[in-house]
Amino acid sequence: MKLEEYEIMFRVEDTLWWYRGMQAITRALIERTYSRGAGLKILDAGCGTGAAISYLADYGTVTGLDFMPLAVRLAQRRAHTRLVCGSVLELPFASASFDLVTSLDVLPMLDARMQRDVAALNEMARLLKVGGRLLVRVAAYDWLRGAHDRLWDVQHRYTLAEMRTKLERVGLTVEHGTYANMWLFPLAALKRLSEPLFPNQEQSDIALSAGLFNGVLAAILASEASLAARRALPFGLSLIMVAQKS
Repeated sequence: MKLEEYEIMFRVEDTLWWYRGMQAITRALIERTYSRGAGLKILDAGCGTGAAISYLADYGTVTGLDFMPLAVRLAQRRAHTRLVCGSVLELPFASASFDLVTSLDVLPMLDARMQRDVAALNEMARLLKVGGRLLVRVAAYDWLRGAHDRLWDVQHRYTLAEMRTKLERVGLTVEHGTYANMWLFPLAALKRLSEPLFPNQEQSDIALSAGLFNGVLAAILASEASLAARRALPFGLSLIMVAQKS
């Protein structure tokens, strides 16, 4: 991924409609099991520039890890102090040391053909205490690969069935899985599929300003939160799964 994308992420992560809506959905799935103030020990594996750490802290003490030194430096500017520069393929923590591990849009950047995503999931599962949970969010449907994926070095997009199989391979029991970003899926799919018509206008999705529609789009996406926490939405641009270690 180009370093410029980290700078863009840092600037927009607190305000862009996609991040705001996904925060609501991610919170809803966490709160299927945990309440705010639960005092969990949490690892955000692949924390990027650290915005998710800010809301994950409502559930406990959060450690953030990212492979890119620039991302860690930007996360430090958010006043986060529990930060580690390292790889999700070799997590530098003791086994059974976390109640909750989150992996938000990290696995798609690993080479699924070489099973690097399974290797990362195995490492995350290793870190969970018995009864602990892993929350994984990834991009959905490989046929939706587009300019954003190329700029972010996305290697693979997933289906629910595929992710369920991979979580079960590392010994976790899937409690809940759902697609997300369903209401806006038709418009987003149309944008992605039309991108080959405009080859000289490649931008990542986070670089595109929604302007006056930002609040509206955030509300539309966030409106899926209660639905996604109760049932499996049938399609969407992303998917989220929660799995437990027994």
